Amino acid sequence: MKTILPETYLIVLISLLAIIAVLVGRQLISVRRDEGKLIKLEKSGSAESKEASELYELASVQLRKRLYPQALTTLKKALKFLENEPPEAKALIENAIGFALAAQDNFESAINHYKTAIQAKPDYPVALNNLAFAKQKLQQVDEAIELYKQVLELEPKNKTAKKQINKLEQIKSNKLPSRDDSRGF
Repeated sequence: MKTILPETYLIVLISLLAIIAVLVGRQLISVRRDEGKLIKLEKSGSAESKEASELYELASVQLRKRLYPQALTTLKKALKFLENEPPEAKALIENAIGFALAAQDNFESAINHYKTAIQAKPDYPVALNNLAFAKQKLQQVDEAIELYKQVLELEPKNKTAKKQINKLEQIKSNKLPSRDDSRGF
């Protein structure tokens, strides 16, 4: 009597290995593309450029590679060359600076840059989300919830804001003192 269990096992195993190979391959291609782009930008002298767009592009690759201090330096340099650029460009750069600072756990400085980004472009949901996250990290739960609600006004389907509001409201409701908490039990 022939059983199909070994055949099924092999098919499932091969399928899982194929899926893993595809995912690893995609990640490898992405990393190689970023490394190639970083090398190309560095060789072309983008780090010494006086074009805000070139500096922002270099900083974006540095951020993806998690080179936060280098990205911060590049973004601050790009900020200096924002003369004839639209306010959206300043918002992008300020948000990226905030992101680099937040990645280094400097949330207070990040908040200042997120606020500047929002001043430059008030309807910028990414900066609002990032600002809310920084406030959340600093335990400013009520402010974070309000910011996430502003994000939902701009983008009603924003999954990050919905998820974080639910999470923060749960945390907030669990922090309310019960009868035993008020007596120190």
